[in-house]
Formats: sequence, structure tokens, C-alpha cells
Amino acid sequence: MSDARTTQSEASASMALAALCDLHHPVKVEMAEWATAKLVDPDLDERDTACRFWPEGWELAAGQGVQGTMIARAHGGSGNDVVTALLQFEGLGYGCADAGLVFALSTQVWTMQPLIAQFGTESQQQRYLPRLADGSIKGAFCITETDSGSDTFAMTTTFTRTDDDGFVLNGHKAYVTMAPEADVFLVFATSDPKLGQWGVTTFVVDAALDGIAIGPNRPKMGLRTTPFADVTFDNVELGPDSVLGSVGSGAAVFSTAMEAERAFVLAAQIGAMERQLDEAVAYSRTRRQFGQPIADFQAVSHRLADMKLRHDNSRLQLYRAAALFALGRPSMEAAALAKIQASEAAVASSVDAILTHGARGYVSEFGVERDLRNVAGGIVYGGTSDVQRNIVARMLGQRRPGRDT
Repeated sequence: MSDARTTQSEASASMALAALCDLHHPVKVEMAEWATAKLVDPDLDERDTACRFWPEGWELAAGQGVQGTMIARAHGGSGNDVVTALLQFEGLGYGCADAGLVFALSTQVWTMQPLIAQFGTESQQQRYLPRLADGSIKGAFCITETDSGSDTFAMTTTFTRTDDDGFVLNGHKAYVTMAPEADVFLVFATSDPKLGQWGVTTFVVDAALDGIAIGPNRPKMGLRTTPFADVTFDNVELGPDSVLGSVGSGAAVFSTAMEAERAFVLAAQIGAMERQLDEAVAYSRTRRQFGQPIADFQAVSHRLADMKLRHDNSRLQLYRAAALFALGRPSMEAAALAKIQASEAAVASSVDAILTHGARGYVSEFGVERDLRNVAGGIVYGGTSDVQRNIVARMLGQRRPGRDT
């Protein structure tokens, strides 16, 4: 690693510590204040019910530089480091009530863009990154299939070579985030399902190509304003320049995405947990029962303390993973731990928020119950909690007693 790269990595790792020590870090606060003031949609309840995306919010975020935060300046972005981007998404999660919009933005910054930046050819980078940075196009990550689930590489979507060094793509991908809005897909396909991970290649595929069919938006429990659909590829013809990385390297591309994405995509959710706690504290001080604020009851105060503990522990795990990632050190275990902690803590704290608000927390008009529906997906997407525990257990088994703990 060059001296300049080492210095930059160390600076980013130091910033992770600064983020941990300062809950009100200026980068985070600036984004939270902007989102609170600008990302306000009076039709959110109606869109949540109807499962409708908010394109105006997407454009506002692009104007603020959200989509381009980590894209290099040479490709139209801001060139920010990973910790700065995490702080920004924490702020977005705190300030924007439309968690579906924020999740859609997260998938771009933490999944789509880094893979094109790292594995794409110069031509692919020039073609896609500037437009991803300014928000004029959107991307979708196509790997999950109906029968594969957590067995990621048990896929049946296939590619065959053509005589002119191109490819033909056939298959069906399920539960694709942003599929109805996407202009470009990253598609994982295999040359032979019997080869498992060794047969997988990643392709950059324009959504407008003949043979691509996008299914209807699929209603879901939470994050309902993030479009979600299946995608079918029927003899889709691709050029030789459509390969991301190299033929057969799809497993490595996917592993690169998941090492960081599984944790970093939850940064906004941690911001939402902080906002949820602040709202619960404020309500408990004003809501009176039996002649006193409910905050004075030990049961309620302990519930709020538990919410605080979960939030702070989640931030600790997140920025620890970020520091390791910035330093170029192995971060898979740290990311898996952060994913487990943040996703499960968010569910528990959302239940506690409902208990604190009582009937007001259960009805839809106040948005408290929506938080629970939105965070429930965190224990599934990016690898279920069971998968994350498998990763941690496997990493523990690789250690030498007394030396690698």
C-alpha cells in the first residue's frame, strides 16, 4: 500500500473513532438537519400504503450529493471515505421519515457503486458512475432466486457464450430491490449450475435490453416505498464488454459486496433508532398517568435505558467494522457482528417504542408502528441473522487458541 493510501486509510480509521466518541458529529448532524427540513413528504402515509416510490425525494438527495458521496471526483462524485458516508447515512436515517427512500439510496451507495468502481473497466466506470453519482440512473443488484435463498450460488440463471465473444442470459431473479425503477442491473449468472460458485460471473446489464421483463411491484411488510420485484431474462444478448471483473469471478465480486454491505447498509437504521429513542423520551416526559409523567415509572425508564444501550452498542459495532475496513484489515467477522447487533437491536427497540407510546404506538397515524415494519427486513436482507452467526462461528473456528482471539 502506498504511503498516501496508508495515510488516507489511517485518517478514515481515526474518523471512525471520532464518530464513536461524538454522537453529534457535525457530518451526521448536518445531514440530519438537511433531511429533517427537506425530505418531508406529506403523502408518505398514502405512499407507504400504496407501496409507491418517491422520485422527488431521490432528486433532492441527488442535489445534496448523497448518491455520489463515495464515487471518485474523476467520475462526478465527492470522493468521500467510508466513515464520512456512514455518518451521512446515519443522519439521513435520523432525519428522513421515508425509510424506504433511504434504503433505496443505501443500496446504491453500498452495493451497486463500489462493485462497478472496483471491478469495472474504465469504459464501464465512465458509462455508469457519473450517472449513478448525479442520480440520473438507478441500479439494482440481481442475485437472489426463489429457490436459492441463503444458498446464494445455487442459482439457475445461466449464461452461454456466442460466436462473437458475447453472451446470452436466461433465468429469473426474485425479490430485486429497486427493480421497477432500475436503469441498470448487476446480474449474477452461472455457466453451469453444477459448478456452484466456480461457475458464476457478474454482468452489467442495461434494463432496456430486449428480453428483460420486470414483474409487478411486490407489497411487503416494511420499506414499502422501496420498489421490489422479480426480473426475468429471456435470451438477453450481451456484448463482451458486459462482464464485471472477469468470467468466473462472480463469487469474488459477491463476497466483496457482502463483506462491507451487510453492515454498512444499516447505518441509516441506526440513525432511525436514535430518532426513535428521542421521540420515546420526549413522549414519556409529556404523557401523564396516575398523576405523573410515565418517564417516572421504573418500567418505562428501564425500557428507555435499554433502547439507549442497543443504539450505542450498534454504533460501536458499525464503526469498528468501518475502521477495520478503512485500514484494509479483514472485516468480515466484524461486519457480521455489526449486522446481527444493529438489525436485531432495531427490532427490539421498535417494540419498546410501541410499548412506550401505548395505543398511539400501535395505530398507523403516528408512524411508530411503521418503524417496526421497516426494521424487520434488516434481519433478512444482506444475509439473515442465522447466516451472520454461521459466519462468526466459522471465523471463530479458524482461530488458533490463545493467539487470534
